[in-house]
Amino acid sequence: MYIKSIVLEGFKSYAERTEISGFDPLFNAITGLNGSGKSNILDSICFLLGISNLSQVRASNLQDLVYKNGLAGITKATVSITFDNSNKKQSPLGFETHDEITVTRQVVIGGRNKYLINGVNANNMRVQDLFCSVGLNVNNPHFLIMQGRITKVLNMKPPEILAMIEEAAGTRMYECKKISAQKTIEKKDAKLKEIQTILDEEITPAMEKLKEERSSYLEYQKLMREIEHLSRLYVAWQFVCAEETKLKSAEDLQLMQASISELQESMQKNAARIQVLSEEIKALERSRDKEVAGVLKTLEETLAEAQRVDTKAQSALDIKKQNLKDETKKRKELVKNMEEDKKMMAAKEGEVAKAMERLKSVQEEGQKDAEALEAAQQHFKAVSAGLSANEDGEEATLAGQMMTCKNDISKAETEAKQAQMKLKHAQQELKTKQAQVKKMDSGYKKDQDAFEAVQKCRDKLQTELQKLNYEGCTYNTLCNAITCFNGREERLMEQKRRLSCEVNQLREKYESFMGQFPNLRFEYKDPEKNWDRTKVKGLVANLFSVTDVCNATALEVVAGGRLYNVVVDNEVTGKKILEKGELKRRYTIIPLNKISARTLNDKVVNSAKGLVGEDNVHTALSLVGYESELRKAMEYVFGTTLVCDTLDNAKKVAFNKHVSTKTVTLGGDVFDPQGTLTGGARAQTASVLSKLAEVKDVQDCLRAKEAELVSVEKELGSLKGTAEKYRQLKQQLDLKTEEAQILETKLQQSSFHKQQEELENLHKTIEESEEILKKTKEVQKKAEEKYKVLENKMKNAEAEREKELKTAQQKLNQAKSKADAFNKKLKERQQEADAVALELEELKREQAGYEQQIQAVDEAMKAIQEQISAMTTEVAANKEAVREAQEQLSQQKEVILGQEREIKGKSEEANRLREQNNDAQLKIKELEHNISKHKKDSADAAARVTRMLAENDWISSERHFFGQPNSAYDFKTNSPKEAGQRLKRLEETKDKLERNINRRAMNMLSEAEERYNDLKKKKRIVENDKAKILETIKELDQKKNEALNVAWQKVNKDFGSIFSTLLPGANARLAPPEGCGVLDGLEFKVALGNTWKENLTELSGGQRSLVALSLILAMLLFKPAPIYILDEVDAALDLSHTQNIGQMLRTHFTHSQFVVVSLKDGMFTNANVLFKTKFVDGISAVTRTAQTHEGKVLAQRAQDKAKAKDKRQRQILAS
Repeated sequence: MYIKSIVLEGFKSYAERTEISGFDPLFNAITGLNGSGKSNILDSICFLLGISNLSQVRASNLQDLVYKNGLAGITKATVSITFDNSNKKQSPLGFETHDEITVTRQVVIGGRNKYLINGVNANNMRVQDLFCSVGLNVNNPHFLIMQGRITKVLNMKPPEILAMIEEAAGTRMYECKKISAQKTIEKKDAKLKEIQTILDEEITPAMEKLKEERSSYLEYQKLMREIEHLSRLYVAWQFVCAEETKLKSAEDLQLMQASISELQESMQKNAARIQVLSEEIKALERSRDKEVAGVLKTLEETLAEAQRVDTKAQSALDIKKQNLKDETKKRKELVKNMEEDKKMMAAKEGEVAKAMERLKSVQEEGQKDAEALEAAQQHFKAVSAGLSANEDGEEATLAGQMMTCKNDISKAETEAKQAQMKLKHAQQELKTKQAQVKKMDSGYKKDQDAFEAVQKCRDKLQTELQKLNYEGCTYNTLCNAITCFNGREERLMEQKRRLSCEVNQLREKYESFMGQFPNLRFEYKDPEKNWDRTKVKGLVANLFSVTDVCNATALEVVAGGRLYNVVVDNEVTGKKILEKGELKRRYTIIPLNKISARTLNDKVVNSAKGLVGEDNVHTALSLVGYESELRKAMEYVFGTTLVCDTLDNAKKVAFNKHVSTKTVTLGGDVFDPQGTLTGGARAQTASVLSKLAEVKDVQDCLRAKEAELVSVEKELGSLKGTAEKYRQLKQQLDLKTEEAQILETKLQQSSFHKQQEELENLHKTIEESEEILKKTKEVQKKAEEKYKVLENKMKNAEAEREKELKTAQQKLNQAKSKADAFNKKLKERQQEADAVALELEELKREQAGYEQQIQAVDEAMKAIQEQISAMTTEVAANKEAVREAQEQLSQQKEVILGQEREIKGKSEEANRLREQNNDAQLKIKELEHNISKHKKDSADAAARVTRMLAENDWISSERHFFGQPNSAYDFKTNSPKEAGQRLKRLEETKDKLERNINRRAMNMLSEAEERYNDLKKKKRIVENDKAKILETIKELDQKKNEALNVAWQKVNKDFGSIFSTLLPGANARLAPPEGCGVLDGLEFKVALGNTWKENLTELSGGQRSLVALSLILAMLLFKPAPIYILDEVDAALDLSHTQNIGQMLRTHFTHSQFVVVSLKDGMFTNANVLFKTKFVDGISAVTRTAQTHEGKVLAQRAQDKAKAKDKRQRQILAS
């Protein structure tokens, strides 16, 4: 079977209908320029064969195969190929009777796709089967070698090369069958799983359920029989009871009527007694109301007035105490300021002294400048008069000065001669004395060294003693240092005794307060290391301040026990304090982050103020001061209570329906809207809150004094250590000083020392003489120089006079400038000294003012103290009055309470009688109800007997057995009540069973068992099929391996032969990788000459292409396909190799049709028919040319030339 013609219409570049006919049965070539559509002819063949990978035909979808994607008006692509089927050996299955087979494939824009075989519609599978039956499987082709296939073959891995051999050998069919069989096994496994699932999840549970239902049904039948038996027993008992009830009802009725009569008589007696008690109670209430309205009200008013006066006096006393405290504080501040001013005054006095010293220094400098100015003026006058100044500044003539110079020269010469003589005598005496000293004892040197060592030690001790000076003290002598230290130590000891006494007093006072109010003591141990004590805020009582002492009692009552609660930052801190704080008593913890606080809303507060006035009622929270972070804790303690000034106002506010809030008076009485009142005499001890401020002051003062005491003790300890060291060093220093004095006396008394002194005197004489000689020479030299200058001046007297006059003027000007600068500086220093003196005077005046203020404060404190003493007496008297009023009020309340108790006793008796009447009334009603009930029960019993006889026919026949022993109705043996209970339970069980009972369970169980057996049978069949398939796979694997081995040997042989032909002198073979078998894969082995290459990369590009092409041609020889399609397989080859391949295809492959696309003459000149494509006006066209013999001769000549050229190149390379 081979291609006879191809018809293209709308396919890729073939827009118009193009028929390509006259295909040669053996060798056809297609050529043309790039882009002219030659490869599109091969794409059309692949498209018709049903290729699924469209990328092989350079398209992404079927729409890309239509000319210009359908944008040029052409909406479909059609390819029709006519195959010659005259050779029936190569005929497809089912088409043996057809000499020609025409297959058409058409694709339309939008995705519709159809096939026609000989003009008849066919599906895709039928077309695939047609081509696969003749070895044209386009989706796994060995007959189709497209562009790039050569490269792919070269890059194939060993398993891929093996797959090509399998395809050529036809064993891929075995592999497909094997895969199909494995899929079948998977389906069988799935079926087995499905059957097992049905058995496990449906049938087996259903059978178990049906078995349970069958058991339930059998139990239900047994239950129904027992119910029927118990029902008869219970009905029989009810029948007997109904008859007995009917007979007994008459007797019970008579007894109940007699009881009613007795109860009515008792009720009448109780009613009369209640009337008498009511009159007595009214009389007692009138007497009590009179007492309450008169005496009690007067006593309450008296108590309220006494409490008001007491509170007012106590507030005044507290105010005076506060004033005294303020005056004390003011005095401390004044004393402190006075001390500071004293220090400043001392500093200012020092500044004044320094300023005066600076002023004096400036004045002294100014005196010198004034003298210099006067000297300059005199010199200027002298020069102006013709005189000249000598070196001493005296004015003299030049002749006089020259005479003076001559006198100085002669005097200097005389002094030099005298010094020279004295020097000579001293030097001679020195030599004599030195000779004498050398002969004296050398023991003096040892004493001298010992003296120097003692002196160094003494200096070292003095240095160490000076280092021990402290706090800026500077002592001139060590004795003064010790004296200063002793005085400081005594002062510190006195200060320590004083502070210890004050601390003890304050501690006793604080402990006294704590003894009065032990609940204010809160101590705990740090629960963990590095504990932050700021997390624990402290007791509520210590965290707020009372703005007005008058409110202290009320606020204490409002807070109650919460006053001694402990406030912490969070619940974690509270937990640690409770667990590890080692608290000495129980405390309530208030964590700020968790506490739930409530406050009164503005509406309630405004309503309360509207009732009694704004100044008479306040919220408790508004009467205390506290830090913002403690707000929630304060709201928790004080947030829901009001404070009123009097009892009446508190009563109005508390019980008003718009307020209805707990209210406390200033005296501590509590009105609760729930109805309770709390008040009366309070304890005589002072209020906690009124004393709390005083406790805090004592505590603060105690802490300050303790800190000061610790500081003094620390300083004293340090001072003692310093003093001890001082004493030790002083003792050592005295010893060394005494030793030095002894050594010094010894040295001074020795003859060597005297000689040394004489030598030193001689040395001094020599030095003085040399110094005199030196000075006399200098004086003589200066005098001679001056004489020469004066001689010159005498010669130039006029010029020199002008020069000296000018110099004198300059000196005078400089002296005037200095005098002016001095006056300015003097003025500044004077102003500075005056300013400091004024400041000092101001400080002295302020010091006097502070003393006057302190005296005034002392007088005010004395007056306040006297007032406090008087007011304390008054407060005590007021408290006594309050106590007496409270006692009188309590006595009157006791009298009223006695009356209340009497009224209560009579009321309780009356209530007891009323309750008896009520009970009797209830009993009468109960008896009347029982009578009606008995009548009804009697009638019901008769009716029930009649009804039961009518409903149960068996009662009449078996009535005589009811209650008889040893019968079915023996009520003693079979308890009717238990039978009734048992019957009730059985009825409930029956109802439950009836809801779930399956009366068809017996039949359904039989059906389920049949289905179960059927599925088991099917499962066995599937398992047998699976075993047969596995056996078949094993046989197929064996056949595949045999066929593959034969194919490999044949292809390997042809592969080596073809490669040797295409590339003479070379050899190639297919071999498994090292250490592997044939079934694991195959790889190329190439030898050029006798050298086998390890890798194809060692070959040239053309040589590698020949390797791949040789393998492809070898597989074509093994199992020829009817048609082979080659697309530019010679692209990488030179002309001679291309010519060789062309000739090989023409001469050796005569059993198949070849359609080759090539651009090289060496290939297509060997073809029998040549098709040339061209591109005209955007459309491809094809022309056919039959190859002549002359063309073939020309091709042969070209081949010979190529061979000769190739031979020459090899010879050149070899040489």
